[in-house]
Amino acid sequence: MNNVAVVTDTTACIPQEKVAHYDIEIVPVQLIFEDKTYRDGIDISAAEFYARLRESSRPPTTSSSSPELYFEAFQKAGQRAKSILCITEPSNFSAMYNSATVVKEKMAKTSPDVNIEVLDCTTAAAGQGLVALAAAEAATTGKSLKEVKETAEQVMGRVNLFATLDTLHYLAKSGRVPQAAALVNSILQIKPVFTLNHASAHTVALPRTIKSAMKRILKLMEQNVVPEEALHATVMHADAIDNAIVLRNRIASQFNCAELFITEFTPVMGVHTGPGLLGVAFYNESS
Repeated sequence: MNNVAVVTDTTACIPQEKVAHYDIEIVPVQLIFEDKTYRDGIDISAAEFYARLRESSRPPTTSSSSPELYFEAFQKAGQRAKSILCITEPSNFSAMYNSATVVKEKMAKTSPDVNIEVLDCTTAAAGQGLVALAAAEAATTGKSLKEVKETAEQVMGRVNLFATLDTLHYLAKSGRVPQAAALVNSILQIKPVFTLNHASAHTVALPRTIKSAMKRILKLMEQNVVPEEALHATVMHADAIDNAIVLRNRIASQFNCAELFITEFTPVMGVHTGPGLLGVAFYNESS
């Protein structure tokens, strides 16, 4: 039994085998698809979601995890540890941090023996997943809540994330970008490469093929990696496993990886990006 249990949500894109290995409590974010609500990763799989998304004429929407879901997760985590570190998606992306904080304050009154900290993550998707995994690894060594949180914060400050979109169609549908962007994409076949650091996303390159986008991502990795230090990396994809394997193999051959694995881009994130997304999140072991 660890001193600290780690809680995060499905947007962190952590593979199930790692969730089980580190006993991480995962809060399922909800998505609404064709007037039906699904719990991400429970009621609908990534493969089923992307297959249906390609055929659907109505874009799905998401619903931030309610306080009730965090309350349930904290109760479960509190049964196996006296302290809990909850790592949420950036607060400027969703209301999950607020929901978790509400439950923390409630449990301070109803379960004062359980110490809870909520960390507003400055990265998302697989980047958030790496932060949660580093915290969970620290927890297995018997570290205190303060030490586990410090580990998460240190990794959070070092994580880089770069990804490419196969299409801007779904972003345009969701209203996250102007409709004109989808038109430009359809004509020029742009595969934009973007980064997500310190809870701010912006485009860093506009290649026209996935192959060129992969080369650009690898170049960006080279610019942000300390060669002599071990690298932790995860390749994420949205129904693009073949490209993910290619990118994983190139990363393995170019960098000194202490950890490297492939993970699926969870449906609740894929709502906004659509199928075809390919990216990598990574950090050096020390800095």
